[in-house]
Formats: sequence, C-alpha cells, structure tokens
Amino acid sequence: MQDTSKVRNIAIIGHGNCGKTSLAEAMLFTAGKINRLGKVDEGTSALDYEDEEISRNISINTSFHNYSWNKHDVYLIDTPGDDNFLNETVFASDICDGVVFTIGAVLGVKGQTIKFAEIVKEKNLPTMIVVNKMDRERANFNKTMDEMRESLPITPTVLHMPIGAEDSFKGFVDVISGKAYLFEGDKGTFTEGEVPSDMVDDLAGYREALMESVAETDDDLIEKFLEEGELTEEEMLTGLKNGVAKGEIAPVCVCAATKNLGTAAVLDCINKYMPSPAERPVMIGTNKAGETVERIPDANQPFSAMVFKTMADPYAGRLTIFRVFSGILQGDHFYNSTKDESERFGQLYVLEGKEQKPVDKVGPGMIVAVAKLKETATGDTLCDAASPIIYEPTKPLSPVITFAVSAKKGDEEKVFGSISKMLDEDLTLKMERQQQTKQTLISGMGQTHLEVVGSRIKRKFGVEMELSKPKVPYMETIRGSARVQGKHKKQSGGRGQFGDCWVEIEPLPGGGYEFVDKIVGGVIPQQYRPAVDKGIQEAMERGVLAGYPVIDVKITLVDGSYHTVDSSEMAFKIAGSLAFKKGAQEAGLVLLEPHVNMEIRVGKDHVGDVMGDLNSRRGKVMGMDSDGRSEIINAQVPQSEMLSYATDLTSMTGGLGTFTYQFSHYEEVPSHIADKIIAERAEDE
Repeated sequence: MQDTSKVRNIAIIGHGNCGKTSLAEAMLFTAGKINRLGKVDEGTSALDYEDEEISRNISINTSFHNYSWNKHDVYLIDTPGDDNFLNETVFASDICDGVVFTIGAVLGVKGQTIKFAEIVKEKNLPTMIVVNKMDRERANFNKTMDEMRESLPITPTVLHMPIGAEDSFKGFVDVISGKAYLFEGDKGTFTEGEVPSDMVDDLAGYREALMESVAETDDDLIEKFLEEGELTEEEMLTGLKNGVAKGEIAPVCVCAATKNLGTAAVLDCINKYMPSPAERPVMIGTNKAGETVERIPDANQPFSAMVFKTMADPYAGRLTIFRVFSGILQGDHFYNSTKDESERFGQLYVLEGKEQKPVDKVGPGMIVAVAKLKETATGDTLCDAASPIIYEPTKPLSPVITFAVSAKKGDEEKVFGSISKMLDEDLTLKMERQQQTKQTLISGMGQTHLEVVGSRIKRKFGVEMELSKPKVPYMETIRGSARVQGKHKKQSGGRGQFGDCWVEIEPLPGGGYEFVDKIVGGVIPQQYRPAVDKGIQEAMERGVLAGYPVIDVKITLVDGSYHTVDSSEMAFKIAGSLAFKKGAQEAGLVLLEPHVNMEIRVGKDHVGDVMGDLNSRRGKVMGMDSDGRSEIINAQVPQSEMLSYATDLTSMTGGLGTFTYQFSHYEEVPSHIADKIIAERAEDE
C-alpha cells in the first residue's frame, strides 16, 4: 500500500473539444503507464474505447486510469464534456479530491465551461487549470485568461507563462521560480533555458499578481506582503498549496496535449499542489439510528467507500465501481450499509481504461471495481460491519427530453428488457408506460444521450429501438350538466336484449369519477346497476370528443326499466355507455392538456429571451428569484410546447441555461388549438 499522503485522486473536467482525454492520454504516456500516445481522432485512445465514443469522437463514459510519477500514485478520472452526459461529471466531482480544469486556448471559455466551473465552485473543489491546445492556430493565452477572469466563479492565477504560441509554442516560464523551461521533443519533459527578454516585464507583473493572490489566503502572509511587498519562493509554494486546498486559487498551467508538450509540468503541479485523500475534509454520514457519524479520511480508520457507477463489461459482467474514503479493504466481503446486506466479491480491480488490474487490497483515494455483486447499486455505501456509516448519495440530474420508444422489428419485450438493464448503468435514464396514450416513454439528458443508449443496446443485446415524438396525454371533461336516457333494445328472434337507464351527469372538478346509485323501488334490479357503472367507465376511457379519456365527472343513476326475460348485464352495460356519450355531448365537452411546472436557470443576459420564448409557448411566468449566480424563472407551460425545449434553451443561452420540470395540472385547451387537435385525431382514426 502506498503512503496516503503520496496519493492523488484527480478528475479532468472541461467542455467538449477542449482536449481532456488527449491531456489524460499524454499524462499516462509521459508517466510511462502506456507505451503509445493514443489519439482521440484516430480512435486509438486508451480512455475513449467504446464503439460509440470512437465513432462520435467524444467521451461518453467517465473513464479511469492511474499512473505513478515521482513517487506519487495518481488516480485519474476522465469525464465527458457534452451536456448530454453531464451527470457523469457531477458524480465524478463528488468522489475526487481535486480537479484539473481543462480549457482550450482557441475556443476559450464556453457556456459549458461556466457550467462545469459552477459545479466545481459549489463543491469547493481544489482546482488547477490547464490551458490546452497552445500549439493550435489562433491559440491565444491572454484572451483565454481574460475570459476566465471575467466569466468563471473560480480565481485563476497564472503559474506557467507560455513561451510562444501556435507553431512556435516551445516552453513556459515558471512564475514562482522565475525560470524558463523548454520542451524536449514529444516526451512531455523539459530542460531549463533562458527567459525571453520580451517576457521579463510580464513575468514581474504575473509574479506580483500571484504573490497577492497567495497572500490573500492567509493572515500571516497578507501581513508580510503588505509590510515588505514580497514573499519568499517557499512562502509562495506553501501559500499556493494551501490556497488551492481551500478552493480559493486555481493555478494556471499550459500545454499542447496532442503533441505532448508541457505534460510533465502538469504532472509535477498535480503532485505539488493537489491535496491527498488524507487532506480531504472529514467525511460526514449517519448510522442506522440516523445519528451523525464522522470518518477521518485515513488508512487507519474503519473502511468506508461509496459506489458511484455501475457498468456492464463485456468480459467481467456487471462492474460496481466505488471510491475508498477511509480504511483498508482486503479479503472477500464487505458490508453494504445502505441495503443492510453483507456482499461477497471475487477480486478487487483497479481500472485502467478498458482493462482491469487485480489488486489484493485498497486504501483511501483509490477507485476500485468488483464484478457481479447481487445487491449493491449506484449510491450505496460500503463499510466495515463493525463501524457502519451511510453517506448521502449524489442525486442524479433530472431528464430533460422524452421520446416514445418502440422496437424497430417488433421484438418489444427484448428491447424493453435491454433498456431496463441500461437503467442500472445510467441513473439519468428513465422509462415509464403512459397509460393514456398506450406508449412506453424513455427520458434522458438530450437526443444524443438517447441515441447513444440505442447504439449500446444494439451492440450489446442485438436489438434496435426506435424513437418517435411522444403523444401528448390529453384528457376530456364536461363543463355543464345533463339528464339523459340510455336505452339499448334489440330483438332478433328468440331472446332479445333490453337495458334502460336514466342518469344525471355533472362536473366533478378534481374528483376523478363518482357513481351514485339513487334507484328507488327496483325499477332496475340490483344485479344490473354495477353493469351501468361499468359501461359508463368504459365509455369514459374511450372518450367522446376526440378519443381521449374523460375525467372529473359525477354520474347519478336515477331511473330506468327492465325486461324480465331480455334484460342482462351486457344490455345494461351498453345502455350505460349510450347514456354517458349522449349526456357528455349535452353537458358540453372540452379538451384538457397537461401543464408542467418549470424551474429555468439562466444568466441575467438571457432572461428577456427566455421569457419571450415562454410566452410564445403559451407559458405563464409565476415568479422570479436569484441564487447569486443565476436568475431562476418559475413558469407553467403546456406539455405539448415542451418537446424540443432542451435543444431550444441551449441555443438561446449558448449552453448556459438549465431547467427541470414536473407535472402540475390539467387545463382547458384554447378552442382554436383544440379544434386542430380534434381534427388531427379524427384523421388518425
């Protein structure tokens, strides 16, 4: 086991196409963990290895690897940068000890960058920033720094100044030591060189800014800095490490990952400035009685860990992946305190891309997998049965887009069974049966997310699912009252059919359905009255106006007649159905549509556009609030206007807007829209 103080657990985070996976690949290559520098664009990366990732050239899953560098063991978590897979980043941010925030020197700060930075800030994670792609055409370090200072909720401080850019990117100047370092070939390493004369003035300015940032994190340092105007190199190094640990400073390094320039400096900074698992804040959980329990992140404490991911491996089967927070795990079993079950496992593995490396025991900071557990699921706490603790699990993000799902070639059972298996892997994926429309619905974080799910199902289970626009679950109801007769009489030789009932029909707002029997004197025998009720309910289910279920109706059975020979339950069931259809028409039918409550979070600059768009969707703004970072718009919107909202909000806000929604109530559809829906329904029928 490695000394915990020499362990690092780092998540690489950033928006899509900033080069996170390429950076992780270069770090592994420079550290000698892999013997070939794989390329994302060529599908040879050790971290993006699934077919869907290779074909799309993006990370879809969180990937895991590890390396050793200068006597430190580092566990890497490479996260996706696409909004469709944001949940992967959220879960990774809960189990890492620090973040390498990657920003491209060409694209700079984007909407997703700000979104990821807000996640990092909210969790107060120790962060260092790597400005990547310094070798690319139009790479601009100063512009990227200005965008970071202006837009990000974290405080970037230049630690490494780039020497050159684009084709002439050849090294960096360390602001603390004041020394220049020039890259050696494509091995990620560097040698000391001369500071270019045109960088001397800038170096002095950056050094002053770094000293000031470091001093502001410590009372003693700020006092010395104000008195003497200078800090020693040792004070700057110590102060910077402490400032990073508090989440108050984010030192900025530079590199060009695909050419492996500057990677060794990034590895050095992770060792120097990122905290070890032992420096993580005390872990807080509860025991079986609900009382607060603390766990110091130390190898000598009782074992505790959290499961943060479950995935299907083609060779090992179902893999359960967890992060160790305290203690040592070895042997063949652990206690699942969430499920109150003891689980046995065959072998502990450390994940290395698509490979698993067997290990005998694991300690704090390590990311570990075990195969084929029966009870354990994502979010569960694993611990020592003698010292139980339950950690609060990370809540998955809510789905934002829904489609109807069906089997492409008719094998419905196999498709839905395959989706059910995917639900264990992906907590943002939801599936439900919509009773009104008789459709099975699948919900996710975006259309790309659901298309990837479909690709995986086809590859793993050999079946294809088809996505289509979901039907809106409209309803019908009545606005007035009526008293009507329903009479079914049929004579065709031999025994006939006779059922006769009078009913009063009236609205029952919010009451669903109520049937009242007020028959007096046996004009309808007792055994036939439930059949009237059943016939009415079946007619309500089929609808009258446009074939949608009728709700919120009270029916009172008041009169009728029967025939001693020809009457039957079926005859009275038909009579009840006829009475309802006639009475509903006379009472005045209207179409209802579902409305949802929405909470939309956007920046101040986008409030006007979003509210204007909500108005165009027949939405009602119910109120506004602010949490300091975002404006929060609360609104009610018809569900039929929400089908493309995730894509539209991204376009309106440059990827910065987020929203959640849940069903609110049913409301009458405006007559001009209702006429169109009724006509379309009739055409479909």
